[in-house]
Amino acid sequence: MRKVLYILGQLDDMDVDWMARHGRRRLVAPGDLLVRQGEPSPHLFIVLDGRMEVTVKGIGAVASLGAGEIIGELSFVDSAPPSASVAAATAGAVLMLEKQLLARELARDTGFAMRFYRAIALFLADRLRSTVRRMGYGEGAALDENEVQGDELDEGLLDTVSLAGDRFDRLLRTLSQAA
Repeated sequence: MRKVLYILGQLDDMDVDWMARHGRRRLVAPGDLLVRQGEPSPHLFIVLDGRMEVTVKGIGAVASLGAGEIIGELSFVDSAPPSASVAAATAGAVLMLEKQLLARELARDTGFAMRFYRAIALFLADRLRSTVRRMGYGEGAALDENEVQGDELDEGLLDTVSLAGDRFDRLLRTLSQAA
């Protein structure tokens, strides 16, 4: 759930409302494939409920994603095909946003674009830090007291936590009403 804070904490209410109106809620069953490694996907996904498993050919499972995680953001940013496959590990639901529609809206609304890309940058920075930490980079080195550790949130995000949680709840309610 923490990852959604990076996204919805940076967006404003109108941005989130746009996503809820133009996205589609999709129920997934265990094994449903959302993204296939190497094949372009027309959608960006936000996990609303359930667990998704990320796999890489030749390696296997590399991550498990839960509510608030984003799927397909790298391919949205750089247009390269997905570097991993993502399938539902449990029953759940995702918000599907058509990438072309989202790109058009971001081109039209520069404020939304600025907030969206900042949110993606924060999200990816957190993912990279987590990956580096998992790999043991710098293990044994003294910890910097200013560095964000583990599940700790960056102080700059603390102000947006409550707003982000409220936005996520509103997004879920809006999608439930539309279903």
